[in-house]
Amino acid sequence: MSAPVRSARSYAALVRWTRVGFVLAILVLWEIYGRWFADPVFVQPPSEVAVAWATKILPDERIMSALGLSVFEIAVAYVLAVVVGLAIGLAVGSTALGRRGFFPMILLLYAIPQVALISLFVLLFGLGPASKIAFGFSHGVFPVIMSVVSGMADAPTLYIRGARSMGASRYQVIRHVIFPYMVPSFFVGLRLAMTLTLLGVILAELYVSTAGIGYFTRVFAENFNPAPLFALIGSLAAIALIFNECVRMAERRLSRGREALRR
Repeated sequence: MSAPVRSARSYAALVRWTRVGFVLAILVLWEIYGRWFADPVFVQPPSEVAVAWATKILPDERIMSALGLSVFEIAVAYVLAVVVGLAIGLAVGSTALGRRGFFPMILLLYAIPQVALISLFVLLFGLGPASKIAFGFSHGVFPVIMSVVSGMADAPTLYIRGARSMGASRYQVIRHVIFPYMVPSFFVGLRLAMTLTLLGVILAELYVSTAGIGYFTRVFAENFNPAPLFALIGSLAAIALIFNECVRMAERRLSRGREALRR
């Protein structure tokens, strides 16, 4: 094994262990604070949170069903946000007229506080999962649009003109020239959209729902029951990490086209 390869592997191992050590340090400090300094009405140590997960969350079919419902709503809302956002971003960012005429209108819509419109979503879609999906979609679609439009502007004009001069179609120009340069900005938008979609779904469940993990989070908070509350928050964190890891794997796979284009 060559020295550069050993060095790279050692550095990767150092990074992994640094992350593990950081997480363990936070858990230890939290345990110390929650067990000896915090008010147990508001904060519980991680050991009590783990016990609450094993004894109150996992055996309760209602909560597990609510967790599955929330994952479904987040996944559907996120997929819709990515598909619709990508389509609108490509349509707006492919022409100067779209960037100058329609993009400012999209920015104006994005500036509207979404939480102020939650009652409108309930009136349009009802109290079921549709309103949560729509509200999560409204949070996630705008970052995707903006990242696509911004990423399309990163492609060198010389490459685009060269591809067109050799007879490439609009699809081929977007697929083989623009998209590789759009990948970094696009995946930044995907990560932000994932976080905002999750936030939108949970907010809708908090305010206008009798199901979903957001509803049970509100119930535990109102009853001053911090251990299962932190367990549910940990579940949300785990869901976000899983989605983020899926996005990261897709980014690494699609970034190969950008590296090939550079070479």
